[in-house]
Amino acid sequence: MSLVTEATEEKEESLFDAPPMAEQERMIEAILFATADPVTVNELEARMPHGSDPAEALVYLRKRYEGRGVTVMKVGDAWAMRTAPDLGFLMQKETVETRKLSRAAIETLAIVAYHQPVTRAEIEEIRGVSVSRGTVDQLIELEWIRFGRRKMTPGRPVTFVVTQSFLDHFGLENARDLPGLKELRAAGLLENRPPLGSIPGPETEEEDESTEGQSELFED
Repeated sequence: MSLVTEATEEKEESLFDAPPMAEQERMIEAILFATADPVTVNELEARMPHGSDPAEALVYLRKRYEGRGVTVMKVGDAWAMRTAPDLGFLMQKETVETRKLSRAAIETLAIVAYHQPVTRAEIEEIRGVSVSRGTVDQLIELEWIRFGRRKMTPGRPVTFVVTQSFLDHFGLENARDLPGLKELRAAGLLENRPPLGSIPGPETEEEDESTEGQSELFED
């Protein structure tokens, strides 16, 4: 075998060699920096050279960003670069959005977040009033809740769960990171109000009862 042939074969084999881990970190950093939405490990693997290990590279990249102004955080089953939580106040003017959510929408969103997967009937049982289609449609349009699997009960009703966009918006890795009862009371969300399951009201909710912005539970 000639030296030219050997060199050619070595070059062809090198095309299938994974880049050094430091280079893989740089690739992931570039992808996350340029992408607004969180990216899954499978999506990273599809974009990176053959043989790359994005899961391992993410571990090193996340560690390298510890204590910095920008952090690499897990959002559901995906990853994103976000402002460090303690510096979020600096971005307030750029990120605050004014939305009109009815009390019904806020309560419905909270029930889905804490009880998912939950059916419409279960939401109504907890709230004590019927849930209008408009309330659910509004939360789906905001991409904060989505349809889950059908429940294996008579009628096989559809369930609702929170979305990855919901977790990303509120800086949560998963729904288990939501505040507990003590935190909600400390924030004044449960003060002077009966539990959701015992809220008195008419048979159907009032859609025109809205609040400017969001409840403290759902603020940036």
